[in-house]
This record gives sequence, C-alpha cells and structure tokens, in this order.
Amino acid sequence: MVKFYESSFSYDYPFPAVSLAYFLRYPNPYAKHVLSTDVIDRQFDKDSQRLYTTRLHLKRSKLPPTVLKLLPKGILGSSSDSGQSYILEKSIVDVKEGWMTTETRNLEWTGILSVVEKQSYFRPARENISTGKGTSHEPQNGTTEVKTSTTFISRFGQGGHRTARRKTETVSTNNDPAVEAPDEIQPKRGFLSSWSTSSLQRTIEAIGMRRTREALLKSKDGMNVVLGRMRSGGLVEVLEGMRKDREAIYVSEGPWKRRWKQGRGVEDDE
Repeated sequence: MVKFYESSFSYDYPFPAVSLAYFLRYPNPYAKHVLSTDVIDRQFDKDSQRLYTTRLHLKRSKLPPTVLKLLPKGILGSSSDSGQSYILEKSIVDVKEGWMTTETRNLEWTGILSVVEKQSYFRPARENISTGKGTSHEPQNGTTEVKTSTTFISRFGQGGHRTARRKTETVSTNNDPAVEAPDEIQPKRGFLSSWSTSSLQRTIEAIGMRRTREALLKSKDGMNVVLGRMRSGGLVEVLEGMRKDREAIYVSEGPWKRRWKQGRGVEDDE
C-alpha cells in the first residue's frame, strides 16, 4: 500500500537566507528530538554551480504507541526501545538559478513504514501585469516557495506472504507424484486472523501521515526561528541560538543528561 501527502507554503525571506537556514536548522526549539547531524558527503560541481550534500541525522524517536499496538509482540526485538533513529538527507542547491531540492528518508523500521519526503525550495516568478502574458523570469524579492511531497509505504506482512508463496511453488513444481503439499504451507491463523495485511498497512500509513502533518508545522516554525535569528543578529546569533538549544536538549532529564555531563566533564549528582 502507498499513500501520498502534498503541501505548499512560503517563507517571507529571500532564497539565499532560506537555503542557509535549512542547513543550520538543527537544533531549534521545535526540534529538540534531533541529537546530532553529520555531513557524510559534500561535492560542488563547478560547471553547473550546484552543491550536493548528504547528511545523516540522529533523532530521539520511537514508534508511536498506536502502531506498536497493531504489531505482534517481539516483531521489533529491542529496536523499538532504543530511543534513536537515523534519517538520511540528500540535497541539491543551485544558488545561481535560485532553487534547492531535498530528500529525506528513514533508515529504521522500514519494514513497517518507509517515509520519503521530497521538498522543492524556489524563488517565485513575478506575474507580468503590463502585458498579461504569463510570468517572467524575474523573481519576487523576499519570499521563497516550498512544495512538499511525502510518500508512505508500509510493507508489513508482505515478507511472510512471499515466503509462503515460494514454499507453495516449490512443492507444486516437484515432479514426484508421491509428494503432497504439507499442511504447514497453508496460511496460519493467529494475529492477522481479524486483520488483513492491507488493513494493517493502511492503518500504519494513516498514522504516519498524521504525524507528518504535525512534523511539517513544527519544521516550518523551527525554520522561522532560525530565519528570525539570522535577520536580527546574523550568523553569530544563529550559532549562539544553536548552542543554547543544544545545551537545553542534553541537560534535560534522562540518559541524554548523563551523556551531556560526560562530554562536559561534569560529575553526575547521583
């Protein structure tokens, strides 16, 4: 099963500021779950004047309780309790033409739900009012348009069906007439007896779509915080804000606080 979600909005800031804020958006007050960001590849094409970047984000994340309730016990092992998940991000920036494309995808729990988000940032074209012949190539100043397209794919339950089908084909193609298909090949009754695979997939995808809507709103708010800092104090204020937000994350209670103390050489109170 596959679901799609699309949205569009704009920032009241020029494209150079928005594209820079994108790479400086973590951490921020609306993304305290982002623990670290690492650049794993970056290349600049001199001919096309485009910047290609691949980054890896480590986030504090767990599967939603509503999804866990739908899954059989033990299917995730200890991964559901790790509290961490990795997000792979790829981006292309063309400052000359004034556009940027990004793609992010989850690397954890892909067998349950794979989420791929694609975004396009660009300077909007200004309507040619004097001639009424469509739009010109001259961009509007001070705004940046964003279009988001998110794809949700749940493959939960498909692995078992493929395995059973392969077993059935193996027995049916056996030339020995004395060999009969064993009873174990027949679908077993159990957790999925009251839920079809497609129903589970649709439910998981619907939950993922709802969480994505909420995450997009927070993402926009976080970007506006970074852009506001950039407008009021430039890059210095952006970096100072990042430092304070990072400390606020690691000083919070729990294992993240202990890790932050160890990195700062502070003894634990316990």
